[in-house]
Amino acid sequence: MKMGEFEIETNNNVYEPSDDSFLLSENLIIEPDDIVLEIGTGTGIIAISASKLAKKVIATDINFDALELAEKNIKANDVGNITLLFGDLFEPVQNMKFDVILFNLPYLPTEECEILEDNLNYAFDGGLDGRKVINPFLNEVKSYLNEGGKVQLIQSSLSNIEETISKLRELGFKTEITAKERFFFEEIVLITGVLDR
Repeated sequence: MKMGEFEIETNNNVYEPSDDSFLLSENLIIEPDDIVLEIGTGTGIIAISASKLAKKVIATDINFDALELAEKNIKANDVGNITLLFGDLFEPVQNMKFDVILFNLPYLPTEECEILEDNLNYAFDGGLDGRKVINPFLNEVKSYLNEGGKVQLIQSSLSNIEETISKLRELGFKTEITAKERFFFEEIVLITGVLDR
């Protein structure tokens, strides 16, 4: 699959880049000296896009199939400044701080009967209200950012965008929606928060 200037291999066990991936990759706010963390890298496309702008990228995933695929895609696109780590949310990067944190969240409200019995489930399962991953992420994100650091995350209108924006503002982020795309049943937005100095 061709995505911009990159050639990306996909497989059935890993979330295939879609409109939400494109929305994030096309609207990254990254400076040349930034150290970037991407959580839930999937095929690696966001990390690869970020690597062209940043000094260094650390990309994590809880799906081991995703990390194997991301490694292939990183090599195929001749990228040298990405480190891949296995684990959930901030587990793999304890005691580290970043200038930018990126996350295309699993934001879909998911009933028990909709849960998949494989690794692909991690990519979309947001629990009953869509916030099963969003809330733990928001509770920790500030601790992993340098002063003046940024968070960019993708979310759907199905999982209460206003609650996320409100929580980020409570945590001291200047927060706005910096890109969005409307579909017939939802709106997908890119929320960007900058930690107030």
